[in-house]
Amino acid sequence: MDVARLTSSLVRIRSENPPGKTADVVEYIREFLDSLGVKCRVIPHPGGRDNLITTEPDPRILLCGHVDVVPAIPDDWTHDPYGGEIAGGYVWGRGATDMKGGCAALLAAYRDLIESGVEPKAQFAFVCDEETGGPYGIRSLLAQNLLLPRDCLIAEPTPPTSPAAGQKGLYRIDLSFRGRPGHSSLYPMVGKSAVMAAFDLLGYLREVHAHPFPVGEDLQPLIAQSARVFHEVFGLEGVDDVLTRVMFNPGRIEGGEKANIVAEQCRMELDIRVPWGCPLDDLKKGIAAHAPDATIREMDVAEPTLTPPDSRIVRTVCREVERVYGRPAVPLLQWAASDAKYLRTEGFDVVEYGPGEITTLHAVDERVSVEQLEKAVDVYRGVIRGYSG
Repeated sequence: MDVARLTSSLVRIRSENPPGKTADVVEYIREFLDSLGVKCRVIPHPGGRDNLITTEPDPRILLCGHVDVVPAIPDDWTHDPYGGEIAGGYVWGRGATDMKGGCAALLAAYRDLIESGVEPKAQFAFVCDEETGGPYGIRSLLAQNLLLPRDCLIAEPTPPTSPAAGQKGLYRIDLSFRGRPGHSSLYPMVGKSAVMAAFDLLGYLREVHAHPFPVGEDLQPLIAQSARVFHEVFGLEGVDDVLTRVMFNPGRIEGGEKANIVAEQCRMELDIRVPWGCPLDDLKKGIAAHAPDATIREMDVAEPTLTPPDSRIVRTVCREVERVYGRPAVPLLQWAASDAKYLRTEGFDVVEYGPGEITTLHAVDERVSVEQLEKAVDVYRGVIRGYSG
């Protein structure tokens, strides 16, 4: 089975998160690896949230991917989001880019090496809930000491010649504001609005966002390189601001009781991305000071992380990308977050590199080109071989 058909097979196995059931897709991968004689262990969690790790002796590199996907509403799609159709040089469907295509390319590369007589010195970890913060996935495996620190390649989608060597920090919180109700005709002289308290906090975050944070000389070239790549991918100007400023999104707000009552309660889910040079503790204190009447529940917290550009894993992946694409590889810093942050915190040197159409990630008509899949397999073969010799 070629890598496009393998990707198609994975896309057709539904694993939306929520609800997060990955048992079926993990079983498919287990059977694939079992056919190669690879020893595996499935680690289950409630709700069918299954993970898979391989247990072959003496692994020298960890190959990692998540098999959960975000949901898709099929109404506006050109192709069935769960059909895995191969058409026009692409594999179409939810997860084709994020990141079942990358998982398929890892598996295909591993199979190719075994069939060529190479004994890969690699461990796989396919996890269940990267899209919801990893409590049952990579974080659970790390907490159980099932993964030991080593060089790691995550097959997350990246631009074709730009492996990701670092990513911004994350502060995702749930805030519950409490106000003091009163008649709306007398507000703000009477009552205290929980909705306005949430609005005031957003005003403070706008002020924080307005000021870039300086980075050291070691990061300046990576910031500049990343901005150039982002501009090429998204067509956006001033993208270096994304990496040097606090970015925030009030993804969900609900509150109040009625238009003529001063709001007694308001809840806000807030996603904040933290740049290098911004002390996370200071940001936390600033938010708490500007939301004195709110209960703050931290959902996901991570400092910015970086794998040194001169580390073995970065150099190895860049070398293989250059071999396959015939032009220089340009490492970048990532604007988003992934399981890499948890692995780096536990002592892993991590690089993300994988196939995908970045602009369709989490979007309508998500797809991955067959050419990118095949080239990713070639890159992965070279990386695994480099760690297995």
